[in-house]
Amino acid sequence: MAAAKDQKSLHIVMFPWLAFGHIIPYLDLSKLLAQKGHKISFISTPRNIDRLPKLPPDLTSSINLVKIPLPEIAGLPENAEATTDIHGGQMDHLKKAFDGLETGLTRFLEESNPDWVFYDFAPHWLPPVAARLGISRAFFSIINAWFLAFLGPANALISGSDDRAKPEDFMVPPKWVKFETKVAYRRFEANWAVGFGQNTDSGFSDSYRQGKVFVGSEAILVRHCYEFEPEWLNLLEEINHRPVVPVGLMPPRVQDHYTNKDGDDEIWVTLRNWLDGKSKGSVVYVALGSELTPSQDQLSELAHGLELSEVPFFWVMRKPFGSIESDSVELPDQGLNSRVVAEKQLGMEIPRNEEDGSYTRNLVADSIRLVMFENDGKIFRKRAKEMAAIFGDMELQSRYIDNLVEFLQNRRILSETLIA
Repeated sequence: MAAAKDQKSLHIVMFPWLAFGHIIPYLDLSKLLAQKGHKISFISTPRNIDRLPKLPPDLTSSINLVKIPLPEIAGLPENAEATTDIHGGQMDHLKKAFDGLETGLTRFLEESNPDWVFYDFAPHWLPPVAARLGISRAFFSIINAWFLAFLGPANALISGSDDRAKPEDFMVPPKWVKFETKVAYRRFEANWAVGFGQNTDSGFSDSYRQGKVFVGSEAILVRHCYEFEPEWLNLLEEINHRPVVPVGLMPPRVQDHYTNKDGDDEIWVTLRNWLDGKSKGSVVYVALGSELTPSQDQLSELAHGLELSEVPFFWVMRKPFGSIESDSVELPDQGLNSRVVAEKQLGMEIPRNEEDGSYTRNLVADSIRLVMFENDGKIFRKRAKEMAAIFGDMELQSRYIDNLVEFLQNRRILSETLIA
């Protein structure tokens, strides 16, 4: 393979799903590729683009933020352009509106003639459009390979021929997983897995969307690394007959998040001073992610559990939760993530009710104390320290981006040769 540095700069279009848990990783990959000298067209809706973090000055000329208006859909609140703007019952309306971006995106692709387009799980209609225009295409998954592999082969996703029909079928590893693992859904998660293949008011099931995206892609890009999940990455490639290219963990540079050229942020100064007064490894960091919406009751149990543990903690909340009473959203990949983390002895799951997934404050407190201080938690602390060396290895992660660029360039050369 020719060296990536000897080949031309690429123009890559990014088209993430309308959730900031997806949008931000797509933007992070955009920055990493732009730093390697490539041009990025990052496409989303106007309000989502306006809510993005400010680009570093040295990348503003390399990353073009493109706004395509979201069509009005009955049942979707005014100005709702991302999952953070809606409740769970409005998700199908958002997907239908997302499908309405096809016309605007197609026009942009026709006019800009990019080399590649990276897209998320939802735009089942996009791969054929890109193929017709001679644009190389890749599904970029911000979710781990074990979740994608657990879904099954693409053709079964499209046709609905997966013979797993009841919750119990998803509570064991699927038949195509030949290696030993305990990764599977718990009962309180399995109902979601059953519903994944069912048609929705958007007109298409998530299973169909994901399957069509798999089939239409020249490659599957995954935000992870071989050092953590080699067996699942290999399995994903095997069952979908597509090259699987890990892009690394894309860790942020520490200085980008904790320093400010114009002076330290006042809030961060207070937090930093507080952290400096604690011994190393004594503080629990709590973050629920950008999309998770717990019920008020479970949020309260978590808060009380943290207090009962008597362990110093630092809790990041992205938005106020006090007004959320009726909608409790569990992300589909989080259950399997928890199994993998536990299987690799990097952490433990808080014991939960098998029927509804609820937990109590006492179980939260007991779990925290065990992992942080007790002898039985030593293995978790040891394994976490070992893995931190990999996750924080910036040279290793940069090599993953170099390997991705080399793949993209060589694949593009091959495509152009075949077309010629």
